[in-house]
Amino acid sequence: MHILLVHAHPEARSLNGALTRFIVGRLERQHHSVEVSDLYAMRWNAVLDRADRLDIDPDQRFDPSLDSREAYARGTQSPDIAREQDKLRRADAVILQFPLWWFSMPAILKGWVERVYAYGFAYGVGEHSDARWGDRYGEGSMAGKRAMLVVTAGGWESHYGPRGINGPIDDILFPIQHGILHYPGFDVLPPYVVYRTGKTDAARFERICAALGERLDTLFSTPPLPFRHQNGGDYTIPELGLRDDICPGRAGFGIHLARR
Repeated sequence: MHILLVHAHPEARSLNGALTRFIVGRLERQHHSVEVSDLYAMRWNAVLDRADRLDIDPDQRFDPSLDSREAYARGTQSPDIAREQDKLRRADAVILQFPLWWFSMPAILKGWVERVYAYGFAYGVGEHSDARWGDRYGEGSMAGKRAMLVVTAGGWESHYGPRGINGPIDDILFPIQHGILHYPGFDVLPPYVVYRTGKTDAARFERICAALGERLDTLFSTPPLPFRHQNGGDYTIPELGLRDDICPGRAGFGIHLARR
């Protein structure tokens, strides 16, 4: 299988850098091919702007969504965007590897998503009607591919527990796992999170890699998170609210998971 690893940390000698090298080595030993987008090493431009469309009239008002659609349809996207889209097309699985900074991904990785997820490529696809609201949330251009987050966090695991001060890690990662990965169709695997990164010595790093290695060995057999599919009947269309008879009286991120 072919895996795309998108890495977002500015220091190659960091824990994140070491984890990325471990991931590549482990997957290759399992006879997978691995492609790495090291965003800082690539000096990736994180800013979506009018330069992303090569044929835009300088006097034309820039519309991020519509110009993205036109550039994608006409083949006039900035070449760096098109290259990353080709990597996603080739991939059977995608791993996003990054530190948790201010409760989200680093800006450079968010900018990768904003620019690469063009209208017509990752969103704005499929039929929009009273019966369907596009191919998304379980369907779409990434359907049939797997995705997983490998995340590092400075806080203790308890800080991100069900009653932890930072909020549950599943809630913090929901916008990424559900909104960025499940939205265009990925099957999203449970994340691998390393906590208390400042307390990582050689012995602990070995334990981290051993556990991560087990996750990588089962990358294509681990059951994905059971996010509900938008067009699977659980949501009313076009309102896109969960049906009243499902999880009655409940709200929040958890209702979008179909418990097995």
